[in-house]
Amino acid sequence: MYSSLARVRPGLSNLRQISFRTDSSYFQQSKSFSVQTKESGDDDYTHIIVGAGSAGCVLANRLSAQPSNKVLLLEAGPKDNSWQIQMPIAATLAIGGKTHNWYYHTVPQRHMANREMFWPRGKVLGGSSSINGMVYVRGHPEDYEKWEREGATGWSYADCLPYFKRSQCHELGENVYRGGNGPLHVSTSKSQNPLFEAFINAGKECGYPYTSDMNGHQQEGVGWIDQTVHKGRRWNCSNAYLRSGDVQQRKNLTIYSQSLCDRVLFEGTKAIGIEFTCNKVKKVAKASQDVILSGGTVNSPQLLMLSGVGNADDLKALGIPVVAHLPGVGQNLQDHLQVYVQYTCTKPVSLYKAKWKLPFTMLAVGLEWFMFQTGLGTSAHLEAGAFIRSRAEVKHPDIQMHFVPVLVHDHGQIPGECHGFQVCVNTLRGTSRGFIKLKSRDPTEYPMIDPNYLDTEIDRRDLRHSIRLTREIVAQKAFDEFRGEEMAPGSSVQTDSELDAFISAKAETIYHPTSTCKMGSEEDPMAVVDCTTRVIGLENLRVVDASIMPSITSGNTNAPTIMIAERAADMILGNKQLEKINAPVWRPASSETQRDGEPKVKLTA
Repeated sequence: MYSSLARVRPGLSNLRQISFRTDSSYFQQSKSFSVQTKESGDDDYTHIIVGAGSAGCVLANRLSAQPSNKVLLLEAGPKDNSWQIQMPIAATLAIGGKTHNWYYHTVPQRHMANREMFWPRGKVLGGSSSINGMVYVRGHPEDYEKWEREGATGWSYADCLPYFKRSQCHELGENVYRGGNGPLHVSTSKSQNPLFEAFINAGKECGYPYTSDMNGHQQEGVGWIDQTVHKGRRWNCSNAYLRSGDVQQRKNLTIYSQSLCDRVLFEGTKAIGIEFTCNKVKKVAKASQDVILSGGTVNSPQLLMLSGVGNADDLKALGIPVVAHLPGVGQNLQDHLQVYVQYTCTKPVSLYKAKWKLPFTMLAVGLEWFMFQTGLGTSAHLEAGAFIRSRAEVKHPDIQMHFVPVLVHDHGQIPGECHGFQVCVNTLRGTSRGFIKLKSRDPTEYPMIDPNYLDTEIDRRDLRHSIRLTREIVAQKAFDEFRGEEMAPGSSVQTDSELDAFISAKAETIYHPTSTCKMGSEEDPMAVVDCTTRVIGLENLRVVDASIMPSITSGNTNAPTIMIAERAADMILGNKQLEKINAPVWRPASSETQRDGEPKVKLTA
């Protein structure tokens, strides 16, 4: 679903030759792109952070801002100074390659044609913020009210909104919802492509409201999507929280890349440090205050289990000494599943151009970006979208759409062969639950990942609804001058069974896994961390990343992960929490319908 770069893949080798020279000059000369891993002769720290992803970068910044702290940040992957990361249009290369990517695959999914599904996760400074589509979406305020109901006391929308604001520097300036001075630069769409306007107008013709800010007063409706792009380049969490203000140059912050953590070290139930491997050498680092796991939804539960924290029976079966029996570790896995609804375009206005198959065109786009950070290279082209409700009784949007003015396939890795456009549509609050489990006690062996997609009929029904509602939008007058043949699922695919077969064969992750170390009450037997991010029953051990979400948010998960880390940083530092912001939230005039007018399509065959 990412950028349209794949459409010009024939010219890629030429750009790689140019970028090889550029990588050794442009990035090394630019101070803002130079992350220097510092050597330390002292292996004792106040705080050790495992994982330099979205949450880990935030924590490294905030904790090292206190001079009395001594912070170690460990990252299994390399630095993030590759052009494939920094150039927004190259997102498909970053997500499809192995250099900056764990490159996971699930176990065969029984409701997905038994496919072993590709599951990319960032393995690089910045984590998945270095390979994602740069979409900035906070979710719906009701998500955070739900967290509180699920046992995450103190994590309501009013509690979380101040930390969303603190993290953000929105180019439109500050208001009650937006931040204006934070490290994370957020920009609005700059595209002039008429297909984006056609999508938004078609949504309004269907009766959906227009929203000027999906992260503000009104998430619901059709509109433009905010992006973590700044001055033409990806503004990942490494750029935002490590390079800004030369944070990585602080004497009390040490950053090790290419360092795989093997296990947390304990004295009884107290975490005292980390054993890790760097350059094939085993090392130990000690922490006097906190060991903080920020490896994400796969790696944090994996490291807990490798360290003896998890389901005792599973650990004993692998010969791992049990430190704490927490059966919720690795459980409660949730994700968003998407399909592409694709059409040919009758006018040559999509991002596909025949001449783009020529190498010089790819080179021209790349050179413009390298020299000026302008042009088509400055976007992943996910600039318009929608949040809608599938049925009248749903209280807040449960379907999300990303509109893309080009045809791509297979996670953006295969280009379309003609002018076209697509809607990448996913449901938001699935009821199926999966898990992460160890295969062995070897930290280099990937764990078993089973999202258990579409295990419930509710989830299968809702994804069918999402396709039919997408078709209805594209059928509106606004698309008449552009709409050609429906290529996927195809106009002949109409019945529930036909749509189910299409979904099983073609649906993909939209890269939003959460909730495998869920936050909750200590009375909840499946909770892993308490409401202050401490691992239940253990001392000096925390988890701070998307894995602690009690349930998945209604939208992209990067912005909520950053918010979680901002809030956790105050908890770790002992700071008073920012004052609540009780901002108004848009509600539909009537819960009897999800829009003005009833659907023009049947949601069931």
